Amino acid sequence: MLGLFFIIASGGPKLVMPNALTDNAPENLTIPLGLLIFIGVAEVAGGIGLMVPRLSALAAAGLSVLTVLAAGTQAFIADKPLMGIFPLVLAAIFAWIAYERRATITDLRNSLSR
Repeated sequence: MLGLFFIIASGGPKLVMPNALTDNAPENLTIPLGLLIFIGVAEVAGGIGLMVPRLSALAAAGLSVLTVLAAGTQAFIADKPLMGIFPLVLAAIFAWIAYERRATITDLRNSLSR
């Protein structure tokens, strides 16, 4: 479910209609178009990775970092600290997923080093 959320609701709009998102952003939150597209690609890739069992731990770790940065952006740049709570909750969930599936990271590393 979280994978689909990041593909459809979070990363998808950044890739499909990035200009609309930058035009509707608050005045104090200006994100360059290239960075917005990069974030969208990272979110879609993370969402897909969450749905692939061998990649789920790495995807969850990456999305955990991404959501912590999103919370910081909301709190300090957009000056809306309460909007940072949801990304922090997601970061905790992703950190837990990465921890619980940490064995898949070792398995992936071993299969790539052969």
